[in-house]
Amino acid sequence: MTPETSTRTLRRLRWGALAALLLLPGCELRQAMYNQPKYKPLEASTFFADGRSARMPVAGTIAQGQLRLDRHFFEGKADTGLATTLPMPLTKELLERGHQRFDIYCSPCHDRTGRGNGMVVQRGMKRPPSYHIDRLRTAPVGYFYDVMTNGFGVMYSYASRITPQDRWAIAAYVKTLQYSQQVPFDQLPTEDQRQLQ
Repeated sequence: MTPETSTRTLRRLRWGALAALLLLPGCELRQAMYNQPKYKPLEASTFFADGRSARMPVAGTIAQGQLRLDRHFFEGKADTGLATTLPMPLTKELLERGHQRFDIYCSPCHDRTGRGNGMVVQRGMKRPPSYHIDRLRTAPVGYFYDVMTNGFGVMYSYASRITPQDRWAIAAYVKTLQYSQQVPFDQLPTEDQRQLQ
């Protein structure tokens, strides 16, 4: 080993040792934060007289995002049962959002036409009923919202996956999808009538 190589190696070792010394306090700080004194949920404590580590919430406390005073919007129900109207105005934007969400969450089972022959069904799962049968065609819009919220039969609840606003958008789209398959011929626009003839 030449003196020049030896000097370079020594310099590298010194810089490596210096870098390690600079990083060491960061490791210790992280470890100290990880091992900080704290109480785990439901852990006993000597701080309070009742031996608990946490206080009970004040009576009437509502968790953030859980104030659900509008029964129509959050449950899909009115005083007489299931809601027959939307809790918001029916707009093109609402239907477009419902269409988009329907394609994501509903079409794997119900297919894009609502006839119940989605990809999941084609691969062996139980077939859902068509949206176009009389029972579902005459069901109020609140019914579809309620099914998405609470589940029905083999369909599980989507309440944790789809926001209430989007559930209403999907329900509105389903009603529109149903209507699109039942429109009387004389109510179609003239151009559509010509295409069908």
